[in-house]
Amino acid sequence: MTAGMLPDPYPVRPLGGPLDATVEMPGSKSATNRALLVAALARGTSVLRGALAADDTAAMIDVLGRLGVDIHEESGAAGGALVVSPARRPARVDVAAGSSGHQVVVDARQSGTTARFVAPYACLSGREIVLDGSAQLRSRPMGPGLDALVALGASVEPVAAAGFLPVRLRGPLTGDHVRLPGDVSSQFVSGLLMIGPMLANGLRLELTTALVSRPYLDLTIAVMAQFGGVVDVVDASTFRVRSGGYVGRDVRIEPDASAASYAFAAAAIRGGRVRVPGLGRNTVQGDLAFVDVLEQMGARVVYGIDATEVIGSGRLRGVDVDLADFSDTAPTLAVVAAFADGPTRVRGIGFIRAKETDRIDAVVTELRRLGVDAQEEPDGFVVRPRAQAPYLLPGVVQTYDDHRMAMSFAIAGLVAPGIEIADPGCVAKTFPRFWDVLESLRRQQSREHS
Repeated sequence: MTAGMLPDPYPVRPLGGPLDATVEMPGSKSATNRALLVAALARGTSVLRGALAADDTAAMIDVLGRLGVDIHEESGAAGGALVVSPARRPARVDVAAGSSGHQVVVDARQSGTTARFVAPYACLSGREIVLDGSAQLRSRPMGPGLDALVALGASVEPVAAAGFLPVRLRGPLTGDHVRLPGDVSSQFVSGLLMIGPMLANGLRLELTTALVSRPYLDLTIAVMAQFGGVVDVVDASTFRVRSGGYVGRDVRIEPDASAASYAFAAAAIRGGRVRVPGLGRNTVQGDLAFVDVLEQMGARVVYGIDATEVIGSGRLRGVDVDLADFSDTAPTLAVVAAFADGPTRVRGIGFIRAKETDRIDAVVTELRRLGVDAQEEPDGFVVRPRAQAPYLLPGVVQTYDDHRMAMSFAIAGLVAPGIEIADPGCVAKTFPRFWDVLESLRRQQSREHS
């Protein structure tokens, strides 16, 4: 179903019984955007198989295209294969309306990864590039990444407010040593690491504060290695990127572990089995750790080499958990917690207030709208479920133009009647087929309930 065909609000119908489902997930957004950026820097052509097709990856493709990179779908290929041929020069001049004729303006739309990865890439050139985004993205902090670029020799000029988009960038980067905080977003660190092999002396990067979302940095290093990039992890806060560039490769993108969290959550609260192929115990995506939390809450998890399965009984207990390393699953866990038999406290995620929306405030507000006792804390939230059914009251969930709010609360509607999701089309940011996948669960209930 396309966004234009969806009713707004979207009514989610409860399932009749437990699940017995195998669910194919789209390619990882995080891996796709990292692979696109690295392939754009590589010598030779790359093929990215299983790449995600969504608004966030379309933003990356469009921005890189305007900077001279040729990206197109492989003829006759299935599964979203993209062919990436790097620019002969780091950026070409695309004259912007009203400009002096010496700058290119690129629009990252709502994609934080695109903005934070492309900013260092743009500074490999000596050309002037204006990086902009949607009103939502303009409200998200860019300061730590931009300050790091200045320290490496780039010219960074705010167009409006300092530390936010839009910003005027000009390279080249002449430094080889940078220090920046790690507690705002790991995306700044990833963006700098990925351009490190292109610098004459490589890059030494030191974190001045503890890193949030460490598994995403591990994913960055893994993607770099696929294309020949080498990062020496000196210690927990120091990284040395070797010079030498990248080589084009033919790589496969894993299914998205963040997207899979919704299907796994459905099994936990509805009961039954959900299996996601292509996402096994050897994944480099930290968000698969979400299933370990479901296991703490009472679900059973079966890890395979090339698949993961969650089996729920429909009975869950509350937990106290730090989600700093896989914070994108916090809204999903909040919904699962509403069906547990005791309170759940989520910690370590204060930085998600600067995501597409303030996800702590939004989660608490919407749970309260549905009759659940929820409370904000400085670095997380507490969910105290209703003592007896109905665990959630009917209501229209506001989504704040945040795809993860829409998808997380939709899972609640598979169990609780009367749940509707406002602005359902916002899921296109990372999971355009979400509503089709949700309906596929209905077709895969266990036989005695189908």
